[in-house]
Amino acid sequence: MKVFNNINELKSVLATHRLEGKKIALVPTMGALHQGHASLVRKAAAENDIVVVSVFVNPTQFNDKNDLKKYPRTLEADCELLEREGADIVFSPSVDEMYPEEDKRQFSFPPLDTVMEGIFRPGHFNGVCQVVSKLFMIAEPDKAYFGEKDFQQLAIIREMVRKMGFKLEIVGCPIIREMDGLALSSRNALLSAEERKTALNISKTLFESVDYSKTHTLREAKGFVESSIAAVDGLKLEYFEIVDGNTLQSLEEWQNSSYIVGCITVFCGSVRLIDNIKYRG
Repeated sequence: MKVFNNINELKSVLATHRLEGKKIALVPTMGALHQGHASLVRKAAAENDIVVVSVFVNPTQFNDKNDLKKYPRTLEADCELLEREGADIVFSPSVDEMYPEEDKRQFSFPPLDTVMEGIFRPGHFNGVCQVVSKLFMIAEPDKAYFGEKDFQQLAIIREMVRKMGFKLEIVGCPIIREMDGLALSSRNALLSAEERKTALNISKTLFESVDYSKTHTLREAKGFVESSIAAVDGLKLEYFEIVDGNTLQSLEEWQNSSYIVGCITVFCGSVRLIDNIKYRG
C-alpha cells in the first residue's frame, strides 16, 4: 500500500493504472477509521482493481471550530487498518494541498440540503460538496463508496454527481453496528464508558420504533421516538424526522411513500451522534 500527500503524484499514478484498463474505486473518509469504513474498503476491493482511500479532516464542513479541533486523528492506525482490508493507496493531503486558495464555490441542492442537517449545521453540506467534488476530480474514480449512516449526505452526493455530470457510480453501503446495536462512528471514540452505555438508547429506540410503526400512525411513531429519547438522562434530541427516502421531505402518513426512513441526531453529553432506520422500502 502506498501513501500519497501530493495531488499531482497521486494523479500520475492513477493515470498509469487507468491506461492499463484498471477500475479505480474511491472511499472518501475523515480518518479515525472503524469497521464501518473497513466494510466500504472490502466492498470496493471486491468490485475494483485499485482502491484509493482518502484520509482528510475537511475544515470547510465544520461550522463549529471546536468540533474540528477535537475530531480524532489517527493516521498511523488508519493506515494499518486499510492495509489489512486491501486498500492500495491512501491519500492523506494537508489542508494547504487541498485548499491552496479558499474554495468559494457554493453548492445548493434544495430540497435535499434545506432540511435536518441543513438546518442545524448551516454550510456543512457546502463543505462536503467542496471536498468530495475535489476528490472526484483528483482521483477520477469509476465508483465511490459511502456509508448509509450519513443518509442525507449520501442523497446530496448522488444529486451533486448528477448535476455536475461526474462519470462515476455512487455506491451506498449499509450501516455497520456494534454487537449491541450502536452505529459505528468515529465520534464514538469521544464517548466516556458511561456515555457509550447511554448512547445505546438511540439505536434501541429506533429498533423498537420499527415494531411500533406497524400498529401506529406515523405521527405516533415520531412521538414515541421523541419521548423515549427525552426520557433518557444524558441524551438530548436535536431532531428526529420521518422522511421520504428519496426527497428527504417529512411525511405525515405511512401511505405517502413506499420508501420511508427515520433520521435522528442526538447529543450524548457533548458528542453529537447521528443514526437512521428504514421503516418502509
